Amino acid sequence: MCKAYLLPIVLLTWVLLAVTLLASDCSINGFPLVRNISALPQSNYGREGLSHITLAGSLIHGMKEIEIWLQTFSPGSHTPIHRHSCEEVFVVLKGTGTLYLASDSHRKYPDNPKMYPVFANSTFIVPVNDAHQVWNTDDSEDLQMLVIVSRPPVKVFIYEDWSMPHTAARLKYPYYWDEQCFDSPVRDEL
Repeated sequence: MCKAYLLPIVLLTWVLLAVTLLASDCSINGFPLVRNISALPQSNYGREGLSHITLAGSLIHGMKEIEIWLQTFSPGSHTPIHRHSCEEVFVVLKGTGTLYLASDSHRKYPDNPKMYPVFANSTFIVPVNDAHQVWNTDDSEDLQMLVIVSRPPVKVFIYEDWSMPHTAARLKYPYYWDEQCFDSPVRDEL
C-alpha cells in the first residue's frame, strides 16, 4: 500500500528535475518571479570598467516591450559613442558623470555633442537614433545606473568619433549581452 503512493512522488520529482534542467539562462522556464540581483549573472563583456546585469530582458526573460539593465562604470570608464533604434531612459543611482548627446540625427554625422552633467538621483532620456556617450567623470566613485530600453533586443550603431558619418557607424546586433540567448532575428515591427 505504501509503495503505491511513492510512484506519483517519484514521477513528480522527475518532472520537476527535468523542467529545472531544461531551464537555461536564456529561458523564462524556471525563472523565479522574485530574484536576488546579487545572484544574477554579470559581466563586463570585454569593456574594462563596466559591470552589466540584465535585470529583466527580452531574450532572457521573454519580455517584449522593455529591457532593464543595471550598469556600473568605474571612474574614467565610458560607453562607446553610439546610437540605437530604441528609446532609452537612465536613472542614476550613485556617482557623477557626463552625458554627451548629439540630438540632430538628420545631419550627415553626429558632430559636436552637447554636454549634460548627470548625478545621483537624476534621470535622463535618450531619444531614438540620437548619438550619445556616457562617461564616469568622478575620480573615485563608481557611476551606477538603471537603464530602461524600448524595443529590445537593441540594435546598436557604434562610432569611432563624433565626426564619423552615420552611414559608416558599425552595427552590433545582437549586442554583447544579448548574444548568449540570441537564436534568430526578432521581427522589427516598423
